Amino acid sequence: MVNSDLLYRLDDKPFGKTWDEWTAEWWKWLLSIPKEYNPGYDTTSERCLYGNDPNVVFLVGTFGGAAVRNYIIPARKAVLFPIIAFTTSYAEEPVLKTDLDLISSAKSDMDDIVKKEVTINGKQLQNVNKYRIRSPIFNMTYPENNVFEAAVGPTRGISEGYWVFLRPLASGKHKIFAAGSCSSGKTTVEVTWHLTVKE
Repeated sequence: MVNSDLLYRLDDKPFGKTWDEWTAEWWKWLLSIPKEYNPGYDTTSERCLYGNDPNVVFLVGTFGGAAVRNYIIPARKAVLFPIIAFTTSYAEEPVLKTDLDLISSAKSDMDDIVKKEVTINGKQLQNVNKYRIRSPIFNMTYPENNVFEAAVGPTRGISEGYWVFLRPLASGKHKIFAAGSCSSGKTTVEVTWHLTVKE
């Protein structure tokens, strides 16, 4: 069982932001990266892009399927990653017209998730359901050749998902495994990160 002290509490505000605000920052960053450079498609462990915040490393899983990644990350940085998460926007789904439509779409997709699990250094995270987080609605910009092939330019979006927010890890090697899927199995994600934390 993962020691709860490894994670921030849900009512914490790490580095001045709430968990839900951090998930919005994670998505805004990830979706701003064109597909050819996007770490969600990393097959060689060479796209070790983990955000541009001085305090938090953003780990990225896949947009579907499984991956194994070997990354070196800086010491004294917190680590944020989704177990499984959904995002949508007016650009991605033009049929959505209001903020309530965005909220409903995100909730519907996450209500269908039946598998969500995490192990950290071989120990399983308990009570994963309590880590379901809905972001605030946020402004974002899709670049050319974006991961969802959405209309290029500014839009508004939302995310909902299961997230892990780790306090800075000790120097050395760590293994994190995260997996999730929907009831039909159509959406399945699985990733193993082999992390080396270095001063």
